[in-house]
Amino acid sequence: MSPLEKLEIVRRLNRSLIALSEAGVRKRQPGIEERELRLRVASLRLSRETMIRAFGWDPDAAGS
Repeated sequence: MSPLEKLEIVRRLNRSLIALSEAGVRKRQPGIEERELRLRVASLRLSRETMIRAFGWDPDAAGS
């Protein structure tokens, strides 16, 4: 398998992970707005401190 093919597999897996994360957030938060959905998905992978610094959004204050 070429490096490009391997990279494409990683890209597809990453998209699948994001889609599953979005589905989980939507299940827990029906009717969530798009911006908050993106922030909540990002907070699954980034630290609280990073979320506050980068986006001005505190996942602890937003609740679950």
